[in-house]
Amino acid sequence: MKIYLNPNSTELKVILQRKVLNENLVENTVKDVFEKVKNEGDKAISEFSKKFDNVNISTFLISKVEFIEAIEEVPEELKNAISQAALNIEKFHSNQKENVSIIETMEGVKCWRKSIGIEKVGIYIPGGTAPLFSTVLMLGIPARIAGCDEIVLCTPPDKNGKVNPAILYTANLIGISKVYKIGGIQAIAAMTYGTESIPNVYKIFGPGNQYVTAAKQYAQQINIAIDMPAGPSEVMVICDETSKEQFIAADLLSQAEHGIDSQVVLVSDSEDKIRLVNDEIKVQLENLPRRSIIEKSLENSIAILTQKINIVSIINQYAPEHLILNTSFNEELILGIKNAGSVFIGEFTPESAGDYASGTNHTLPTNGFSKQYSGVSLDSFVKKITFQEISRIGIKNIGKTVEIMAEAEGLLAHKNAITIRLNNLKDENK
Repeated sequence: MKIYLNPNSTELKVILQRKVLNENLVENTVKDVFEKVKNEGDKAISEFSKKFDNVNISTFLISKVEFIEAIEEVPEELKNAISQAALNIEKFHSNQKENVSIIETMEGVKCWRKSIGIEKVGIYIPGGTAPLFSTVLMLGIPARIAGCDEIVLCTPPDKNGKVNPAILYTANLIGISKVYKIGGIQAIAAMTYGTESIPNVYKIFGPGNQYVTAAKQYAQQINIAIDMPAGPSEVMVICDETSKEQFIAADLLSQAEHGIDSQVVLVSDSEDKIRLVNDEIKVQLENLPRRSIIEKSLENSIAILTQKINIVSIINQYAPEHLILNTSFNEELILGIKNAGSVFIGEFTPESAGDYASGTNHTLPTNGFSKQYSGVSLDSFVKKITFQEISRIGIKNIGKTVEIMAEAEGLLAHKNAITIRLNNLKDENK
């Protein structure tokens, strides 16, 4: 972890920049895969599965037998943990439902808004070194609560063509039956265009590496909505001299183990604490099985010593996916936070609790996108339709206002749609 002591604003801009892959290489690969999937469907999916995932596969849909086998493989203890997490996530997201409220803006003019579930949604679940069955809960549960008619889940298989059993158990638990053994760019392309065996969707959700992120952004150009732009996972931890370095180091390491391109950032007003945390990281790292991944991740990671007065500015400039506040002045910081995906407050609130089971959603904007995007919520799976109903009294009350405004804009057909009704009412009263 690189340590920076009291950098100025110019230096901070450079320090807080994220590392990115060669964009041209990524974009060209995505474009090629999409074009081939569009033209060749399942055949292209099989070819790319062989090329990128080193697996020979021609049947992508998970069978009932595979679901049954997976359910039997998952230990009871893990099943119970998943069930508890599911209950918490359902409770938190169910509370986000909006009741329809009819507003009478003036006498006889009623307006309201209703949330309607997006009919067809796609969920991408990374497999690889960390099969994220927890993300199945985070995306599948709000999709179901929202009333989405069709939920399609894609996740990469291993070299033997098998999907991680915990992913299948979790999907089955929450009622997702359309699970396809497809990963990477080709999965996003399949859900975008649809193939002989894989349905297309209207909105795609889920985390992934920079290739998956680029694929989702490319899908947007083909009129497919996505949850948000997202890249490698990241955390910013704020600590001071009162913080326990064991807790801080553990939080940084927990995020660093996601992948070699993950980034962890430590910010403190105590140089001694930064040094102690750095030493503690080395101690804890010795016992972690994903040590090689973490070490690579830590090469991209930084610690910043700054004055307390500058901390909120640094938070908002970096706009972290995850923000952990572990200081004696948490409440002061909270008042100034404008840009963060999800905030974890206090020494007993690790980011891993939100990743799995506290109830909040862990699908969050990365790469600074929390400046303009929210994390996934129930709202992500619905569209809002507005309604209005105007009575005879209402058209009389609002009519003149609309006529005047329409005429001022030179849209006389708009004005006439009101006038013809007002005249009709006059004729009725004769």
